[in-house]
Amino acid sequence: MQYALLIYGDEKAWEARDEQDRKATMEAHAKYAGLLQSRGAMLGGKELTNSSTATTVRNSGDVGVTDGPYAETAEQLGGFYLIEAPDLDAAIELAKQLPEPIVEVRPIVDNPEM
Repeated sequence: MQYALLIYGDEKAWEARDEQDRKATMEAHAKYAGLLQSRGAMLGGKELTNSSTATTVRNSGDVGVTDGPYAETAEQLGGFYLIEAPDLDAAIELAKQLPEPIVEVRPIVDNPEM
């Protein structure tokens, strides 16, 4: 099965970190990606730009387009990994090794028609 590991964090705290601390975090992510690759679990992943660059399209009733993220929350979606794992328990074990404090594990819908 495929899973998305969604990484949430505080953008303001990330921006306030010094360059050395950010570099250390990125090196930890490179190491984590290497772990996923060595296990054949890595399908993809990317860091996202700041949520202030987001555009939300609402398709319910009148279509609306607004600047900014969908929801105002303390944590913002900052990136993701797309992984392959035999089951949810295995995906959770991989997520536990991700060097971030908040990771949402979400199964990908297997829809062969898409």
